[in-house]
Amino acid sequence: MTQINRVMQLLGLARRAGAIAPGTEAARQAIRGGRARLVLFAGDASQVQLDKIGRTLHERSIPRARLGDRGMLGAAVGLAPLSAIAVTSAPLAEQMVAELGDLLLDDSVAAER
Repeated sequence: MTQINRVMQLLGLARRAGAIAPGTEAARQAIRGGRARLVLFAGDASQVQLDKIGRTLHERSIPRARLGDRGMLGAAVGLAPLSAIAVTSAPLAEQMVAELGDLLLDDSVAAER
């Protein structure tokens, strides 16, 4: 199983556990509220959405990664296409971070294309 498939499975588990904030605005609220433990961006998310999340993440040390596309992120959690998802469970986020490895983004390039 590839690392992306494993992360997608963990995202589904996180959804069932109520441990995600799906969508740009929900992810931003989770970041501002200190609940976000990992932020995932869709590779085809619009620059406007990436900028919104990027500004919210500014100077916060929350792991982040660009993963799949909007359809793939949405499907992983049983929703319509999503530009971003914040994972709010520390144990699940830690597992995903371990799986993501070199796919994790440096804080300074989180929302850049």
